Amino acid sequence: MEANASVVCRLRVNQDVRECAISPHTTLLEALRYGLGLTGSKQGCDKGDCGACTVVVDDQPVLACISLALAYHDGPAITTIEGVAEGGRPHPLQDAFDLAGGAQCGFCTPGILMSAWALLRRNPAPSREEIAHALSGNLCRCTGYTKILEAVEQAAARLREGPRAV
Repeated sequence: MEANASVVCRLRVNQDVRECAISPHTTLLEALRYGLGLTGSKQGCDKGDCGACTVVVDDQPVLACISLALAYHDGPAITTIEGVAEGGRPHPLQDAFDLAGGAQCGFCTPGILMSAWALLRRNPAPSREEIAHALSGNLCRCTGYTKILEAVEQAAARLREGPRAV
């Protein structure tokens, strides 16, 4: 295959199957942003250091900027920030970030939300230490992390209360 050859990549994204033409060296982030128009995942460092590109693959956070898109061809379920809302309404985690002031400029927020969303899907009652560990790969230069941690704690409590709390 030529280096500049284009291939069709079929991805399971946000409970839908989507296709885009990419080169074999296209990252998952590039395929999502430029191939599918899902721009919520941010392009920050391109080295896997900042976490702004975090998406969730089968309930695990993945750094999309250092993952090849073709590794996910016809593969596992990918969720981006665009797929987190429920029934057209913000997810309780998104509401909690808004209410707690967990975001400043917002650039890093999608990646942080995805890491937190993955955590809450695996562990509905995380300790503050578990939350901090889950978010340790996400950098935020605008805030201290206190409000971010509080937002995740508030969302976890709200989610445990059940559907009426949402």
